[in-house]
Amino acid sequence: MAKAKTDGAADTEQGAAAGAAARVESVDSTLGYEQARDELIEVVRSLEAGGTTLEESLALWERGEALAKVCRRWLDGARARLDAALAESPDGPEAERA
Repeated sequence: MAKAKTDGAADTEQGAAAGAAARVESVDSTLGYEQARDELIEVVRSLEAGGTTLEESLALWERGEALAKVCRRWLDGARARLDAALAESPDGPEAERA
């Protein structure tokens, strides 16, 4: 009987892990920087507060990683735009070298 409970628990954990993976993959790539950042802050707070199961903690961690990637893409894009604007600007870094 204990074996059945153990198998059921394993199935439940595998289901939770699959659900967590689906949630991570579902991070919307069109999510705005501020939205991703704010959700990431909440994820970090939840992890720091504790009181979650291992599966919940792993799902939160994975969600946080996905949100951090969204934020990084926005920041990298912003840096590229700034660099391009500065390169075109008559007062940009190229003008200072001349």
